[in-house]
Amino acid sequence: MLKPIIGIVIILLISGGLAFAGSQGSVYVPRVPLFAICASIGFVLHWIVFVPSFIFQTEHYFDLTGSISYIATVTVAALVHPYLDLRGLLICVLIAIWAARLGSFLFTRVKKAGQDRRFNEIKKKFWRYLFTWTLGGAWVFITMAAGLAAVTSMTQRPLGIWVDLGFLLWTAGFVIEVVADQQKTNFRKNPDNADKFITTGLWTYSRHPNYFGEIILWLGIAVIAFPTLVGWQFVTLISPVFVAFLLIKISGVKLLEEGGQERWGSDPAYQEYVATTSVLVPMPKK
Repeated sequence: MLKPIIGIVIILLISGGLAFAGSQGSVYVPRVPLFAICASIGFVLHWIVFVPSFIFQTEHYFDLTGSISYIATVTVAALVHPYLDLRGLLICVLIAIWAARLGSFLFTRVKKAGQDRRFNEIKKKFWRYLFTWTLGGAWVFITMAAGLAAVTSMTQRPLGIWVDLGFLLWTAGFVIEVVADQQKTNFRKNPDNADKFITTGLWTYSRHPNYFGEIILWLGIAVIAFPTLVGWQFVTLISPVFVAFLLIKISGVKLLEEGGQERWGSDPAYQEYVATTSVLVPMPKK
């Protein structure tokens, strides 16, 4: 019980520090930084949905809550900001598009599957499950911190090369993520592939192209936001680094690689696929 409680405290301290840093150049509504208000939205929504999720022992609404949190946060920022500029509006739209697509995709997938195996043991323990939902709130806030700093900022800059470059990165990442997810979905629809691993399409060049796309698109958001950041707000540029760390070392690549080894580790075809295919960045076969 002690470890998840400590974990919750650490998450809140880190998030609080980031909220303080990001609030430096934020507009105030009326006496509270809009950045800090928006930073809390994801946590509040996750804690609210956690209650019935624990009572009914379901994880079906975890990813959906995350996506709703993103959309709710940028909506509040856009509506409350007294003079939102075009850069801020663009960031809000890009985040909302990504969140709506991914949230609906993940929610549909878990409903069809009936469960998310990651939560089988976690959801039985109150504090560990609360830690997971608190981490979900932190995931929302820290992931979008750089973009949120720009959206809520008092500083306005002319649109230029940073927006062009960031938008290209976001578009490339979004397309890669959507295409990779759809290719894997189509692969799984075929009953003959029930116990097989995908090696076609983008998955020919990367074992996790969808995660690569997600990292790139959040890098794009940070690039768009960069020119408006001032002082301690530069700390929010940790956002794409956090996304990469979370997807590679904590939740995404790490868990799937371990699961792949458990299921197909003794299969020579899988061994060859692992040996010749890039883990993340799409590259030609070795």
